[in-house]
Amino acid sequence: MAVIATAPAPAAEVVSEFYRVQVDGQEVPVYSCRVSAVPFNQVWPGYQRPLDQTELAGFATWDAAGAVTVTIQSTRDIQQVVVRPRRLGMVPQVTGRQITFTLSQPEAVVVEVNGPAHALHLFGCPPATAVPAPDAPNVLYFGPGVHRPGVIQLRDHQTVYLAPGAVVYGSLHGQGVRDVRIAGRGILDQSPFARGEGGGAIRLSDCSEVTIEGLILRDPDVWCCSLFGCRNVRLSGLKLIGLWRYNADGIDVCNSSAVVVEDCFVRAFDDALVVKGLPGPFVERPVANVTFRRCTVWCDWGRALEIGAETCAPEIGPVTFEDCDIVRTTHIALDIQHGDQARIHDIRFQRLRLELDDRNPRPRLQTARDEVYADQPGHLPALAVIIIRGTMWTKTPTRGTVRDVLIDDLAIWAPRMPGSSFDGHDATFDVSGVTCTRWRLNGAPLTSPEAYAVRRGPHVDVLRLGD
Repeated sequence: MAVIATAPAPAAEVVSEFYRVQVDGQEVPVYSCRVSAVPFNQVWPGYQRPLDQTELAGFATWDAAGAVTVTIQSTRDIQQVVVRPRRLGMVPQVTGRQITFTLSQPEAVVVEVNGPAHALHLFGCPPATAVPAPDAPNVLYFGPGVHRPGVIQLRDHQTVYLAPGAVVYGSLHGQGVRDVRIAGRGILDQSPFARGEGGGAIRLSDCSEVTIEGLILRDPDVWCCSLFGCRNVRLSGLKLIGLWRYNADGIDVCNSSAVVVEDCFVRAFDDALVVKGLPGPFVERPVANVTFRRCTVWCDWGRALEIGAETCAPEIGPVTFEDCDIVRTTHIALDIQHGDQARIHDIRFQRLRLELDDRNPRPRLQTARDEVYADQPGHLPALAVIIIRGTMWTKTPTRGTVRDVLIDDLAIWAPRMPGSSFDGHDATFDVSGVTCTRWRLNGAPLTSPEAYAVRRGPHVDVLRLGD
């Protein structure tokens, strides 16, 4: 039996009304979080998203080494249970309102009871390492309980640690800092902040040699975790949950280089794992050597894995998305939306898994504040899109190019093959050198170029489909 490490929820914290969880017989608190219920969006409407477009979900976390048995008690009758990611091959045992399954190693999984509404998000973590002493020099330590520090300005050579059972209502900002570690198993929550007041959970500008690991980031007021003009940053084991507000992106890497994002879980309302080039003080810095790997993504509105739409940088590349699971998305799974002047090159989407089913609601823009979302059945998100065109976010007068894109080793589960489309802008600002190979639909390899369901638009040169 694995050794389980967990902590009780602070007394003031709201726990889930839908679930109770035990791990190897130990009770693990199930926290409540607000998530998007329908893919309904507005662009900068000047007010916050109405709650009737959202719902409550649950999440729980623990540390363990080795296999554990998870037992879930649902407060609702159970007609169906799905455990994602699908690659785990999880077939839970259901007895009445009880669900049981075994995790062979630490994993982030989503349990859907009777469909995706009110999902349960479970974060099994490896045992924490390098835990600082609360009174060590240059350590800002938050122990179990509720803390309300507001916006925290980081300092050079600082460690910020959130212990298990800590719920910190605040955000972490770094401007030009070096050698910083942010870690722990606690929750960093921005729910008290109005839009823009908190700056998201973690916001770093012109920072270097930064490690961020293990935390749960909940309910950001804007982009959740964002890097601007940074270098040598590693994000590991983060869990982003409760992203329901307008413009609630997950992880945004902007004009930054030497960045690794690994073993993270992101459920975002807007775009989930994103690379951007933005106008401003770092516009001359490239996006270079950025890797996202072993991440699990649920995207409620926007793009799951995206480059763009802002591409103000001299160049963007190499960028790699690899060995990731997209357990749900509504709009586009893999996207290069090129609206500015960057030279985009050496992009790799590889060893990815996409799960689509008959519960993929169509994303829509709300045209009036009192408009009610109405789904249109039969929607299937796009698989891969590359497009060069100006958008409402474009800041430069000319476009850029896209060169050398590999989309390789995709496992797709879907009612039918999702479509893809590639479009250049003109003969100068074009797309060239796209290779799509080793795609599988419901376990079967695609055997012809036509089976890839790729629409080749104008100004696309050197396109290879198939093995």
